[in-house]
Amino acid sequence: MAEIKVGVSIPTIIGNPIDMATVAKRAEELGFESLWAPEHTLVPVNVDTSFPYSDDGAIPPYYSHMMDPFVALSHASATTSTIKLGTGVTLLPERNPILLAKVIASLDHFSGGRTVIGIGAGWLREESEIMGGNFRRRWSQARESVLAMKELWTKDVSEFHGEFYDFPPLRSFPKPAQKPHPPILLGGMAKRVLNRVVEYGDGWAPNIASYHDITAAAHKLTMLCAEAGRDPRGIGITLYQIPPERDVMRRLGEAGAYRAVTRINADSTQSSLDYLDKLALEVL
Repeated sequence: MAEIKVGVSIPTIIGNPIDMATVAKRAEELGFESLWAPEHTLVPVNVDTSFPYSDDGAIPPYYSHMMDPFVALSHASATTSTIKLGTGVTLLPERNPILLAKVIASLDHFSGGRTVIGIGAGWLREESEIMGGNFRRRWSQARESVLAMKELWTKDVSEFHGEFYDFPPLRSFPKPAQKPHPPILLGGMAKRVLNRVVEYGDGWAPNIASYHDITAAAHKLTMLCAEAGRDPRGIGITLYQIPPERDVMRRLGEAGAYRAVTRINADSTQSSLDYLDKLALEVL
């Protein structure tokens, strides 16, 4: 039986009295491998984009109430020492890569090398465009952002000249504790996502996927790695929004997934702690 790592995603919603540091500490004590925070910067009042995860297309109100994931994870890092700290996912076209590279490096530095960066290009066109994203070419923009950050993370003097981002030789510290940099996991189920993972990522991180999807993806990743000269053992599959069921997670592990992330369904610190205690008995 394949072993799968189990992580938890915390709803970092303003107004919910959840103490991220307290919940993170309990998650680590119980043996969860990772802690994840989502990102949405804003929700415009008037949108034409439909929410892709509901029948009526309405965007849930809490999407406009999410805290910054890196601030939330920094809070969590202060009371923990081993649990991985992940973004699920951060929206690259909405962030300047120079500033984002420094934020990620700082979190990785203070946490002792525990950062995992799940990235996405976004589905809410209006949000992306307000924040400076080129929605039509968002994955091309995301790719440049990753390449620019890698330059910043790995070189004392770095520069980047691309279509979306361009900066002259500069110095930017600290560098991440992890070498050469924290792992980059690409979210979503776009047609070419696995090609992108092999080109410039370290893993694939879709929302709920089936046993068949994971089996097929693991096989394709092995083939693409062979073509690109990469070791497929360095590319893992992380699954978000997985039901809190041991058998489901076990089967996904057998299909080739490395990590399953399930969401904490709670609206206070105490209910989160109670949920974690129950969840640990069910899935660990």
